[in-house]
Amino acid sequence: MSALAGRLKSDYRYSKDIVYNNFLWPEATDAQKAAIESAGDAVLDARALFPDSSLAGLYDPLTMPPELLKTHKTLDKTVMQAYGFSPKTSEAEIVAALMERYQALIGKGG
Repeated sequence: MSALAGRLKSDYRYSKDIVYNNFLWPEATDAQKAAIESAGDAVLDARALFPDSSLAGLYDPLTMPPELLKTHKTLDKTVMQAYGFSPKTSEAEIVAALMERYQALIGKGG
């Protein structure tokens, strides 16, 4: 997200078309897809524990509920595994690999 999103002042500008729908989904197995879906549901369930909280409040890095943080870490790990990334893969390595995949997809890969 930080490699692609625009900014307004110092805040990121999210966009489903520019930020989140750029990269080819990994060739995930049925088991991986089910694990990702389950992890995504767990994030939604954790959010539902705080019905009076806004998304801004839930995702404040200083006050994020531990239950929500834990579910996001699980979701992140599950998606990274589907892409073939290890937990030790750096953000720069992830961005480079995703850009390479994108380049190959559009026929400009090396």
